[in-house]
Amino acid sequence: MLRDDLKQAQISAMKAGEKDRLAAVRLILAKIKDRDIELRTSAKPVEDDALVVEVLQKMAKQRRESIEMYESGGRQELADKEKGELAVIEEFLPRQMSEDETRAAIASIKAEIGAEGMKDMGRVMGELKARHGTVLDMSRASRWVKEALQ
Repeated sequence: MLRDDLKQAQISAMKAGEKDRLAAVRLILAKIKDRDIELRTSAKPVEDDALVVEVLQKMAKQRRESIEMYESGGRQELADKEKGELAVIEEFLPRQMSEDETRAAIASIKAEIGAEGMKDMGRVMGELKARHGTVLDMSRASRWVKEALQ
C-alpha cells in the first residue's frame, strides 16, 4: 500500500537526516489525513491506494503550476523548493501513461462510444478517467481529447 510506503519513507528520511525530503513526506501524509477526514462523512467508500494517488496527483499539479508561476515571476529559489517537493511526490505516483499511450486510449474510447464532436467530450473524459484516472494527468489528457474530437 502506498500509505505504508510513505510512512517508511518518513522513517528513513528521519534516520538519514534528510530535512527537505522529510518535510515533503510529512506534507503528503498531512494532505492524506485531511482527505481521510473529509471522507468520513461520505457514504461512498474509496479504495485506499486510489485515494492516496488522487491526493498525490492533485499535489503534483499544484507544484507544477507553482513552479511555472515562480519562474515567470523571477523567484527561482521558490521554484527550486517546489521542484524538490514535486520530485518526492512523483516517487510515490504510479508510472504515468505516455502521450502516445494516452492518445491511443482516447482513440479507443472515442471509437467505442461513437464520439464525433466536442459535444461528446464529457463522455470521453468520464470514460478515460474511469479507466485510467490513476495513471493519467487529466489536464493534459483533456487537451488531447479536444484535439481528437475537433
